[in-house]
Amino acid sequence: MSSRETAARQEDATIIRPDFRRNAEPAETVAAIESAPEPAASSPAPAFVPKSCMMVAAYMLAGTLIALTQGLGMSFISTNLQQIAGPMDLTQTEATWLMAAYLFPNASLTLLLFKVRAQYGLRNFAEVAIVVYVLVCLAHFWTDSYESALALRFFAGVAAAPMTSLGFLYILEPISPAKKMSIGLCASLTALALPSPVTGLISPYLLDIGGYHALYLVEMGLAMVSLGLVYVLPLASPPRAKVISSLDVISYVFLAIGLGCFAVVFTVGRLYWWTAVDWLAWMIIAGIAASAIFAAIELNRKNHLVDIRWLTSREILHFTGALMVSRLVFSEQTSGAINFLRNAGMLNEQMAGLYWVILAGAVASGVVCAMIMKPGRASAIHAVSLLLVAVGSYMDSQSTILTRPEQMYLSQFLVSFASGLFLPPALMIGMGAAMKRGPSYILSFIVVFLATQKVGGYLGSALYGTFVQWREQFHSFRLVSELASTDPLVATRLIQLGGAYGKVLTDPNQQVVQGAALLARQVQQQAYALAYNDSFLLTAWASLAALAFLLLHLAWRNYHRLLPIKTPTPAAA
Repeated sequence: MSSRETAARQEDATIIRPDFRRNAEPAETVAAIESAPEPAASSPAPAFVPKSCMMVAAYMLAGTLIALTQGLGMSFISTNLQQIAGPMDLTQTEATWLMAAYLFPNASLTLLLFKVRAQYGLRNFAEVAIVVYVLVCLAHFWTDSYESALALRFFAGVAAAPMTSLGFLYILEPISPAKKMSIGLCASLTALALPSPVTGLISPYLLDIGGYHALYLVEMGLAMVSLGLVYVLPLASPPRAKVISSLDVISYVFLAIGLGCFAVVFTVGRLYWWTAVDWLAWMIIAGIAASAIFAAIELNRKNHLVDIRWLTSREILHFTGALMVSRLVFSEQTSGAINFLRNAGMLNEQMAGLYWVILAGAVASGVVCAMIMKPGRASAIHAVSLLLVAVGSYMDSQSTILTRPEQMYLSQFLVSFASGLFLPPALMIGMGAAMKRGPSYILSFIVVFLATQKVGGYLGSALYGTFVQWREQFHSFRLVSELASTDPLVATRLIQLGGAYGKVLTDPNQQVVQGAALLARQVQQQAYALAYNDSFLLTAWASLAALAFLLLHLAWRNYHRLLPIKTPTPAAA
């Protein structure tokens, strides 16, 4: 009998109710924090067995590679939307639906997978998840229509959901329990931040080699390497327990519909414009209705999938609000600076240096955070993070149409560093609040992060894009209103621009028409630069406002701590 079969039988032999303990703090984020449930007190969990340096490096490398594989699947589409739309004969709006199809199931599936993993075993969970992901990656090579591409992206979103958890678990596996919530947490979140800049670095070379099919080829290759690592480096499986009920599945379906509808609306709403089509409103209504049914089910259950009452408590609402604000603020990098440079005509290969800077900021923040993160320091770390975002955003708000990636190195390093610095302490606080309540509250905690990190990310991108479009229209109108054809300077500029077509157009009237069209494009480009500057400045002010609220909260809390305790005086005889 093989060692794998022996381990599987030992896993099956012990089926007890899971419990969570201090020596193996579980966690899962959207960004995915998970740790396996432990046995009850009657059957204590095996002690942590330190691994050799080579094995520690192997598990960390495996976790990073799995996280990178999962992240590239989404980043390849979002970063190279134009390059994919052209060969597939799609418009930009149609290509964006590939992202929406991926996000619909991916937005909530992590929640259900937490229980699937506990009921069917971590080993089976890991092996099945990676095999399914490889098969979905392989199927991309047979897509011959837009409809089949949409269907495959939907299943890719399903298959990618457990991959984030696997990457997290592999990084946490060799780390001692005392350091899981410091070094382990920071290392895991750093690995999850790598795919976006790495995509920008390697995409130009892959597209030159084999078009968008080369992107799928690399994704499948990484998935197959991850498959081998999963089989060579097994995770320690805790005992299984029957934790899934039929009502859990029904409740989850409504949650998935609610979060999925919001994800789709926030992804494509700006392209169709929010008030221009009726079906956007119907999707929002469907999302609200599904979420309301989910809440009604959970409020009337004894064994909650998610404790709605706890989620609406003052402590969790404050925590959720802080995370949502931070998620919106940190959208400045992906939805702000990168899109600004693309609008200015920069391609991925011209932004390679900027991607290296963003990557360096993410890695540096992980290292620094692991060194300084301790209980009681979260507020100070968050304050520094918000201040860095404010400084970086203000620097970006001075951009012009002549700004190039080199001028944004320092500001984007600050934003990337601040983003990696903010989340680990927040997770540590939230996980501590959930664990004080018991293991069942871990799922409720996951929902908080699903709403703030994934849906908050889509919302941040939608708000950024909408704000930029609105300000572009404002600045375009203001600039055009100041340009009169009778103005000598404008007339001279039209003649200069039209003269550029003198060698191909002999008709003077056509030269004037083309010159006017070129001037209109230049005006629009200037308007977009001003609009992005407004968005950067708004981010800076929002960061400073969040910092001010944080400092006021700390001052209020310290004031109440310093108040003398009044002892009641005995009543007079």
